Amino acid sequence: MEATILKWLKQVGDAVEMDETVLEIATDKVDSEVPSTASGIIEAILFNENDVVPIGTVIARIRTEGTASEAAVPEPVPAQQPVVPEQEQEAEVVSSTIRPEPAGSASARFYSPLVLNIAASEGISMSELEQIPGTGKEGRVTKNDILDYVASRPQRQAPAAPAVTLAPATGTQQNNTLDISRHSGNVEIIEMDRMRKLIAEHMVRSKQTSPHVTSFSEADVTNMVMWREKVKKDFEKREGTRITFMPLFIEAITRCIKRFPLINSSIDGDKIIIKKDINIGMATALPSGNLIVPVIKNADQLNLTGLAKRVNGLADAARNNKLKAEDTQGGTFTITNVGTFGSLAGTPIINQPQVAILAVGAIKKRPVVIETPQGDSIAIRHMMVLSMSYDHRVVDGALGATFLSAVAKELESFVPMEV
Repeated sequence: MEATILKWLKQVGDAVEMDETVLEIATDKVDSEVPSTASGIIEAILFNENDVVPIGTVIARIRTEGTASEAAVPEPVPAQQPVVPEQEQEAEVVSSTIRPEPAGSASARFYSPLVLNIAASEGISMSELEQIPGTGKEGRVTKNDILDYVASRPQRQAPAAPAVTLAPATGTQQNNTLDISRHSGNVEIIEMDRMRKLIAEHMVRSKQTSPHVTSFSEADVTNMVMWREKVKKDFEKREGTRITFMPLFIEAITRCIKRFPLINSSIDGDKIIIKKDINIGMATALPSGNLIVPVIKNADQLNLTGLAKRVNGLADAARNNKLKAEDTQGGTFTITNVGTFGSLAGTPIINQPQVAILAVGAIKKRPVVIETPQGDSIAIRHMMVLSMSYDHRVVDGALGATFLSAVAKELESFVPMEV
């Protein structure tokens, strides 16, 4: 619904070509570059760096060749209007650059990151926030709505914890005074970067929204490990991409989702929205240590080679900061590989507005009892722990445990295939 202007790459008076990058913006998902909509001279920049701007807002004006500088300034063009007056071209942040996501949380109301930051800094709870009348589109609470509410409500005790917020008027950061005396000993204080603040906000909101339950299961993935080891060199040589375990995990998950569609849902008020599309988000670590969740759209319609190429392409784009906003939208179920960092298992936090997230742990060799027609025996097998956190408002323990066991059985029954 809005974006923060990170950096202007062009200034007033600079020449710019069609599709040349003019500025960098940040949404609550990814950072993006905004290209020029015309060739000409930058005549006006209407917002400063760090300003938060709603989508569809004119942010700069470009004087094209042959237009007079004294030409009358046209009215801002609505976001849905693709036609730009010939007299003066306008660069806009529109829905083609930042696409709003449909509300799917416990409340049908959408709250922008700016509104949530202001609410947090002013000690406004989610229940209190829901009572604020909204003047925005579809009754959404705007920046002015929450600021007016703060100004008119009775004075309350300030939050005990210091907060760093985005100033509503200028977009610059305001640091509340930090009481250093509360931190005894030899300490180093590090300011959270923008993405870490957003991750923290999303995680806290997820815990406040969904009653989390986590179930665990174990899978013998020996057949899968041996098959991958056998084919990985030929696969990469032939297909031009690596074959990792992630496409195999996603393939098993999509098959189980078709058997248990309630896992692939979200909540809107008191309604359960079952998603027919299976869009698998995969948590990916960035070089900074932060996480982002690119989404594989219609994962059930891709074969193993298609999944491998899509997984590797999105992972590489994430690591090189090349993800587009639409690459992180529309997820219906998320998988995170905590085994990448050596963890045997984890208790992941649900990626709202989804109702479940599955974590796969490290694959370890262990002695395991094997049942055979000739009797039990002990063998060295490749074992992996699966854990899934789910929203208990929708997914009961029986469904959660049954789905997780089904995924484990899919992995265990993996049949080596020709690729």
